[in-house]
Amino acid sequence: MKLDDKRQISWWRRRWLKVVVACVVVAVAGLGVAAEYVLHHAGPIVRKRVVETLSARFKAPVELDTLDISLFRGIEVEGGGLRIPYGGSDGQMKPMISVAHFSFRTTVKGLLHQPTHIGLIHVDGVEVHLPPGQGRMEALAGGRGKLNPKPKIAFTAGEILCTHVKLVIETDKPGKEPLEFDIKQVKLDDIGPDRPMLYDAELINPKPVGAIHAHGHFGRWNADDPRATPLDGDYSFDHADLNTIKGLGGMLSSTGHFEGVLDHITIDGTTDTPDFSLDVSNHPVELRTVFHAYVDGTDGDTTLDPVQAHLLHSDFTCRGKVVLIRGEGHDISLDVNMNHARMEDMLQLGVKTEPPLMRGALAMKAKLHIPPGKARVAQKIELAGTFSIQGVDFNNAKWQDKIDSLSMRAQGKPEDAKEAGSDRKAEVQSTMSAKFNLNHGTIFVDDLKYQIPGAAVLMNGVYSTDGRVFDFRGHVRTDAQASQMVTGWKSILLMPVDKYLKKNGAGMELPISVSGTGGDVKFGLAMHGADESSAQIAAEMSATKGKRASPK
Repeated sequence: MKLDDKRQISWWRRRWLKVVVACVVVAVAGLGVAAEYVLHHAGPIVRKRVVETLSARFKAPVELDTLDISLFRGIEVEGGGLRIPYGGSDGQMKPMISVAHFSFRTTVKGLLHQPTHIGLIHVDGVEVHLPPGQGRMEALAGGRGKLNPKPKIAFTAGEILCTHVKLVIETDKPGKEPLEFDIKQVKLDDIGPDRPMLYDAELINPKPVGAIHAHGHFGRWNADDPRATPLDGDYSFDHADLNTIKGLGGMLSSTGHFEGVLDHITIDGTTDTPDFSLDVSNHPVELRTVFHAYVDGTDGDTTLDPVQAHLLHSDFTCRGKVVLIRGEGHDISLDVNMNHARMEDMLQLGVKTEPPLMRGALAMKAKLHIPPGKARVAQKIELAGTFSIQGVDFNNAKWQDKIDSLSMRAQGKPEDAKEAGSDRKAEVQSTMSAKFNLNHGTIFVDDLKYQIPGAAVLMNGVYSTDGRVFDFRGHVRTDAQASQMVTGWKSILLMPVDKYLKKNGAGMELPISVSGTGGDVKFGLAMHGADESSAQIAAEMSATKGKRASPK
């Protein structure tokens, strides 16, 4: 090849390279101009569509502090300081919904499409404050700009993932606190203007501490009355630690279904606590319940109607309310009805003595009250009502032998009393009924009637739930006369006094006392106080204890 030809080829190569470089420079410059154009115009477009969408959904003016757009991977949008206000009762504008930060991604084609569809929106730091009353949004139209009565939906989303969410249902009732829910995460799916959203939520219950998972439907959003927005779903509450409530123990789990509106939700569910306990006894027992409840969003109160409970071998029903008291906690008031229960089950749960003092078929009607406060449940629980026990057997063999011996003598069978009183087994079963009042760890018993074959024992007394002390006083009435309750020369000696011991239609009436601590039981004649009430006996015990404790 000639030298001139080689020079000509080299010249063309250099010229072609310059052309290519120039084209690349022009293209890059064009892309820069295009990017600048997109960034310049996309911001207002996205802002306008975000505001239009939320204004249409909530019928309220929308405030948005920041909105940033990046073209690194498509169009990435980040925003913050989003607020949707409502008018308070004082006429001031307050945020009904506030969002600290949100982000999503779209394309130029998607941005220009009408409406714009976003696959996933991330939202963090959400607070929702539902105003008391209807809190109608139309009243806000003049507050922050004129609202279009029928604005166009400009945004749709396939999924919204919200983290760190707080829902507060405000109240205007005196002495009541707002109902608050702290939600760890909630995912919203199938989002559209004319249908409810699907949600999947996770939250931590503060007391008892445990994880709650719920999923169901939310909406459609009622912009005229947000508290009337429908809600339904199923929930599971796992590993709820009852030890976080002072005085209780055990791990609770619960499942159920709820539905209604934010102002009034109905719940049907079950609970299972295989190791439920009170710290006064520390005897774990299995407790299962099935319940129907109403949660009133206007004041945070819960109505239980009914709770069907099963504890060991006992079934009972509760009805009542759990009232939220401002600054104090929950006040629980329940009517308790036991038709098919066992006395030993109740004693095992609530009394430290092991084994339980007695066993038998229990029926009870009572009012349960657990006031708010930081005291242990066992110390503040109040339970008052009536009970009856059929087929009473005492687990203390020494006590049961004394009852058996008394029964034989009261029937006029003194010859059988010795064996019955020493064989360490029950010869007779008895019945018992009384009025009672449990308060501050002490059971006050009045009008106790204890019926055994041949005798009736009528007593009042006091019994501490820790099993440390009990003191009962009253009268025993027997079918047999005094002389018929013994044999031999003792019977002959007592015959002249029979007429003095016969009272109130009984063969004999004597004042008696039953007292002691734990398993140490003392039977004897009551030298005084046989007609005292349980309150009088308790006052006397307290005074005696004070004298013993005072220095000499």
